[in-house]
Amino acid sequence: MAERRVNVGWAEGLHARPASIFVRAATASGVPVTIAKSDGTPVNAASMLAVLGLGAQGGEEIVLASEADGAEAALDRLAKLVAEGLNELPETV
Repeated sequence: MAERRVNVGWAEGLHARPASIFVRAATASGVPVTIAKSDGTPVNAASMLAVLGLGAQGGEEIVLASEADGAEAALDRLAKLVAEGLNELPETV
């Protein structure tokens, strides 16, 4: 299983707009990905309600994981997005 641990770069955490950006990127990756707080239960990263339900705050560590083909590249892109707190989806997603 591929896994990335990353701190949330959005000051407001994974709420509303940042969660929407992240979910769109996770969906666009074409790879099933889970997201969890470092001590929590993994949820579907492509589900807006699941991501919002995490309540991940800015600076908090999250864990992205996947067992699918292409997981390494997809997790690298998603981890970069979360860590940098980008306000728009990069064209590479």
